Amino acid sequence: MKVLNAPVAEQRPFKLEKHGDIREDEFYWLRDRDADAVIAYLNEENAYYEAQTAHTRGLKEKLFLEMRSRIKEDDESVPYHYNGYWYITRYEEGKDYPLYFRKADTEGAEEELLFDCNEMAAEHSYFHLRGINISPDNRWVAYGVDTVGRRIYTIYIKNLQTGVFYEHEIEHTTGSSVWGNDNSTLFYTRKDEVTLRSDRIYRHQSGSDPERDVLVYHEEDETFNAFVYKSKSNRYIIFGSESTLTSEYSILNADDPLGAPVVFQPRIRGLEYGISHYEDHFYILTNADNATNFKLMKTRTDATSREHWQEVIAHREDVLLEDVDIFKKYLVVSERKEGLNLIRIIRWSDGYEYFIPFDNETYTAFPSTNLDFDTVNLRYVYNALTTPASTIDFNMDTMEKTILKEQEVLGGNFNKDHYASERIWVEAADGVKIPVSIVYRKGIKLDGKNPLLLYGYGSYGAIIDPYFSSVRLSLLDRGFIYAIAHVRGGEYLGRPWYEQGKLLHKKNTFSDFIACSRSLIERGYTSSEHLYAMGGSAGGLLIGAVINEAPELYNGVVAQVPFVDVVTTMLDTTIPLTTGEFDEWGNPEEESFYHYIKSYSPYDNVKEQNYPHMLITTGLHDSQVQYWEPAKWVARLRDRKTDSNSLLFYINMDAGHGGASGRFEALKEEAMEYAFLLDLEGISI
Repeated sequence: MKVLNAPVAEQRPFKLEKHGDIREDEFYWLRDRDADAVIAYLNEENAYYEAQTAHTRGLKEKLFLEMRSRIKEDDESVPYHYNGYWYITRYEEGKDYPLYFRKADTEGAEEELLFDCNEMAAEHSYFHLRGINISPDNRWVAYGVDTVGRRIYTIYIKNLQTGVFYEHEIEHTTGSSVWGNDNSTLFYTRKDEVTLRSDRIYRHQSGSDPERDVLVYHEEDETFNAFVYKSKSNRYIIFGSESTLTSEYSILNADDPLGAPVVFQPRIRGLEYGISHYEDHFYILTNADNATNFKLMKTRTDATSREHWQEVIAHREDVLLEDVDIFKKYLVVSERKEGLNLIRIIRWSDGYEYFIPFDNETYTAFPSTNLDFDTVNLRYVYNALTTPASTIDFNMDTMEKTILKEQEVLGGNFNKDHYASERIWVEAADGVKIPVSIVYRKGIKLDGKNPLLLYGYGSYGAIIDPYFSSVRLSLLDRGFIYAIAHVRGGEYLGRPWYEQGKLLHKKNTFSDFIACSRSLIERGYTSSEHLYAMGGSAGGLLIGAVINEAPELYNGVVAQVPFVDVVTTMLDTTIPLTTGEFDEWGNPEEESFYHYIKSYSPYDNVKEQNYPHMLITTGLHDSQVQYWEPAKWVARLRDRKTDSNSLLFYINMDAGHGGASGRFEALKEEAMEYAFLLDLEGISI
């Protein structure tokens, strides 16, 4: 049945009081996931979306087919080598999910099919496999499967020689696991059943009932999450626990998996560190001693506490030290200077060093799968806003590079020389310069008439690097400019860039984005009649805050799985992620944080004013941002906004935070978002 009128959610008075402040939440009732009235309302919103966008069905289908046509459907990854085998991921034409293979590194060896995820997903509307973990003797594989979308995985164990599965399954895990060197001991992390916080690490013995598994580590601090992994050297099982600001690790000899882990360095609030093993030393990436942008230190394996750490690479004010990869002959350092990725190669024997050269301002480069320790080949990925991704093997001895694979863009129309990219700097409200990466099809005129989509995130220190997207071509080829605002709250310009966009500085994230929007208009890239904004999750918070503050700048916005009910969520410690994020947003149990968060929380600041056209999306099973946040936000926007602009709400009733799981279903969601933008521009072809 065609729905003509926008859904109107019932208002049920509900008061929330904190610090003597009372908030009215008339849509609080939408939190009850199992209530018939809630499901009915969500279905009504979906029906309204379908009715209001019926005229774009042809455009959505055209965009979907166009996006799909650029993808090499019968594609495969570059094989990587590990422990005597080559591992390959392959996609077959017309199929949504990957197939995983391996092949022994011996002459005449045949491929073994490890998993056909298409068969495994056949009976599920959502499917995700992760954490493929092969035992040291190559006989066993453990892996995790989620068929709901809430990132709760069941671990299965399979004998690769016989194809027989373990009788028992291990439920409520993160999906990842680690084998001891005895090939029969498996370590894995379980999640709290209410908050979904990963808090317990167990030891499982082959063939035993998981009910008898031994608890090896329990993280009782509700602001921390626990995890376990194996050192690249295969010498150590490493038990980690991290909060936003603090790290702690324990180590266990992988040859003695029944032993007790030993704390590497006890946690100190504000001390962050990560560890890698090489011969008789551990290498420590850390912010110790006020090293805001991190430095590299080392310590002997028999003396791991902080007083024994020795400096290897000093802290630098203008360079963010992001990661290290350790090889037998070389240390590879991933750095970032002025927002740009740098890969630095250092030879262990004599300290000789050099950088892999890159040549523009809108590229992304990072080490890829490098599991082999005894090799001189570094595998890395390079791409740019105008250049498809390439997988490259770089010989660190000879400095020669071999392009193993460049992403193919099918369809016959793509030529990277038809596109241009640039990086501009925008002055923020407080005078700080904000970088913006921009890509467009050559030949545009800066006359203010170009449609422009500005993307932003700006939380957790996450960096939205300028990367190539074949999907994005569907906008660029129709005259859109695409831009990324590298706002504070990310780490694009180093750790201080993050610190300036969190806690009681969070509003910098929003004012930066607004400044970028205004500058793009002033410089003639676009105008408010043609400017669009997009962000997801915490980026959806950005969009919500920005349109409360400066709605007149945008013709339309897309908010994907948006985190918009910040005060209520951060006061509810039963919700997944809440306790672990007090160091990101602040704990509203403290009055100063309560009032600051309330002053920008999108849901709490919906006004009686005009808003841009809006498309808002969510997933019913979202474990990161609960569906009711955008649902309540939409309901309040419908009640208070004073314009006649479109407000569309799409709920994927079968998925979680990441949306649809199949590659083609995911393309349909992108086509939906692009059709919304193109329709607002009057582009129907």
